[in-house]
Amino acid sequence: MTLAEVARVAGVSLPTVSKVLNGRADVSRVTRAKVERLLEEHGYRRRSRTSSQPALLELVFHELDSIWAMELIKGVEQVARENRATVVLTVSGTRHTPGPEWLGGVLQRKPLGVVLVFSTLPQDVKRQLRAAAIPFVVVDPAGDPDPDVPSVGSANWAGGLAATRHLTAQDHERVAIITGPEDMLCSLARLDGYRSAMAMAGLEVDPRLIRFGDFHVQGGFEHAMSLLDGPDRPTAIFAGSDLQALGVLEAARVKGLHVPRDLSVVGYDDVPLAQWSSPPLTTVHQPLRHMAEEASRMLFHRDESGKAAQRIELATHLVVRQSTAPPGQV
Repeated sequence: MTLAEVARVAGVSLPTVSKVLNGRADVSRVTRAKVERLLEEHGYRRRSRTSSQPALLELVFHELDSIWAMELIKGVEQVARENRATVVLTVSGTRHTPGPEWLGGVLQRKPLGVVLVFSTLPQDVKRQLRAAAIPFVVVDPAGDPDPDVPSVGSANWAGGLAATRHLTAQDHERVAIITGPEDMLCSLARLDGYRSAMAMAGLEVDPRLIRFGDFHVQGGFEHAMSLLDGPDRPTAIFAGSDLQALGVLEAARVKGLHVPRDLSVVGYDDVPLAQWSSPPLTTVHQPLRHMAEEASRMLFHRDESGKAAQRIELATHLVVRQSTAPPGQV
């Protein structure tokens, strides 16, 4: 009998069966007795929290070579520590969609839950995780998540709007944007916020000033070099990540432009490094650590029906530093 069948016979959810199997305390006495009886009848061994096998919380990235990843890791670690769990870091090796190798590993480890970053979940992956009673949640999903996939994100449209309105309020008319990959929901939402702010200011959007980047320094540098090449260059660039903004700052230096007199730059994320750039970076604060904490708590705070909040969206806000000013001013 599979764990899904145990849950069906007991009249409870898969997460509840998993809690009983893993020795979790947050299950009622009556439900626990019913589930334990079925587990014993069908040869399952309850995992003791005092056994040599630790309680695991799996955090899955498609890549780890970025500063924002550390902020997410800190958030997951905080909640894991509160619940006496150990964090396992996994790199899926595939862009946005966890591959079969990752899935095999997580099914073997049987963690208490899985936090996936920048991911979409195919139906077969969701089915296998649920059959193994492993709850999951996605942070900043790559696409529009299915209604049955819990997720945590931030107000990307509002962030893009705030960044661009800050620039238009300083009388910038040629504002460029280097957003993220074209197939990611957060990239498109930030772009939509940029378009809305330009429309509010009565400014036309020049399609030549819109670039899709990769959220990394090199990509920001290359796009900025292209945007700044020519007499009709932008006077401001909104970068969809702080790392891309650092690439823009370097491109400005190479081009002999002063920031912010000749070029204003706004980033996104507000990673710790942003305040130490030269000049300190104006950026949109995205609560990365809080997002990771909320995602992790969703895995622990589930009722006995297995339900958790399906979507949490946290606020963003603009942090004004020294990388922006009206054109020609310092």
